[in-house]
Amino acid sequence: MNRPRTLQRQSARYQVGTFVKTASPHVVEVLGTTALDFAVVDAEHAPLDRAVIDLMMLAGRAAGLPLLVRIPDVAAATVLSVLDMGAAGLLVPHVDTPHIAQEVVRHARFRGGDRGYSSSPRFAGYGSLGMKQALLAGDDALVVCQIESPQAVENAAAIAAVPGVDGLFVGRADLALAMGLDDPRHPEVAAAAERALAAARAAGKLVGVFCGSTAERDAYAAAGVNWFVFGSDQAFMRQGAAAAAHPGA
Repeated sequence: MNRPRTLQRQSARYQVGTFVKTASPHVVEVLGTTALDFAVVDAEHAPLDRAVIDLMMLAGRAAGLPLLVRIPDVAAATVLSVLDMGAAGLLVPHVDTPHIAQEVVRHARFRGGDRGYSSSPRFAGYGSLGMKQALLAGDDALVVCQIESPQAVENAAAIAAVPGVDGLFVGRADLALAMGLDDPRHPEVAAAAERALAAARAAGKLVGVFCGSTAERDAYAAAGVNWFVFGSDQAFMRQGAAAAAHPGA
């Protein structure tokens, strides 16, 4: 087993993870051999059912790699399911208003929330933790809200101020679409993204973006971004294969 890593709400250095889009616990196990700080199981855009996510969580625990889940919706049952499986946190798409953020936090928390309790799931050590310890462990899960529309950008400061929200993550592709654009690096998208990132910085929360290159990561890090989702398992495999392929093949 690899040395367990712990997700930080704030850190002296930036944290880097990647999306996992392939329905395989082996992918998680392999990523656990690297220096990544975390990974995000993408249940929004990948065909990952509850049973597969459960196996991936098992692999994450064995590999010492914290796994968040990008959930497909904000229903209480969805939040409960992935947190009971032992997810280290939630990446929540399309949080356009403080009300949506409040609802997600409420579903994710025992104390002050409405998350249902059982001592039997993985998060509670299959009954080996006392109730008090299990509640503390459960309520420690991260909640990171995605900012993906002009409305969300306008509300970014209020979303970041919601108690229990640990960070904002700007989804530039969907933000571009919502702005009627088809380039996530368009100057208007960059300006809107910076407004949201500034709100997260001002609130002392995690400041997150997706990036696809080390140059982009380093530029954002210099601007105060401290939580990166870098590429995906699919992208790493495709890029590695393309780099190894015979020229002209």
